[in-house]
Amino acid sequence: MSKLYIVPTPIGNLEDITLRAIRMLQETQLIFAEDTRTTNKLLSHLDIKKPVHPFHMHNEHKSLERSIDKIKANSHTVLVSDAGTPGISDPGFLLIRECIAKGIDIECLPGPAAVIPAIVASGFPCDKFVFEGFLPHKKGRQTRLKLIAEETRTTVLYESPHRLVKCLGQIEEFMGPYRKVCVAREITKMYEEYKRGTAAEIKAYYEAHPPKGEIVIVVEGAESKKSKK
Repeated sequence: MSKLYIVPTPIGNLEDITLRAIRMLQETQLIFAEDTRTTNKLLSHLDIKKPVHPFHMHNEHKSLERSIDKIKANSHTVLVSDAGTPGISDPGFLLIRECIAKGIDIECLPGPAAVIPAIVASGFPCDKFVFEGFLPHKKGRQTRLKLIAEETRTTVLYESPHRLVKCLGQIEEFMGPYRKVCVAREITKMYEEYKRGTAAEIKAYYEAHPPKGEIVIVVEGAESKKSKK
């Protein structure tokens, strides 16, 4: 019987891959990857040789049925993204949903995802939080920011380094200069850093120190209306 395994891969430090993930990659007959070059580097590091097929945001709609046929032709197929857990702001959702619709078994391994270390290390409450992923670049962006401004739970965003200062400026604009944020950069990597402070303070810091690498922004929840009374 065919089965699709969703296998998280390290977001930076290769030591973060689990023993079970390594075994799944060793045993699989076929791997679907966001970027075959990135996945082949990981496989080479693990001394694993397996056929790797592309499944990314640019081809996932066109190749969906063909990908399902390939999964059906194998008993053990693995889906990975470049880093972290497939489907979490990465390709994978369409394939997982279609497998479920076609009666193909799904198994998702636990593993790396930048959202968890970022929110835990931010110092903001993490018993309840909202994950927004990447905000829309244009249409709908202001609407999302207005909703986040009223959100009392901690909010987690993903952002690219060249948009970070602009995003922090918009947080300051929509939520006020004193709303606290934490920017987590290059989690698990050599230059990992956390910058905590108000939106205005952190924006000023990154204006003076242009950022590089992967970015997670954690935004403090708004004060609840009950506590204001």
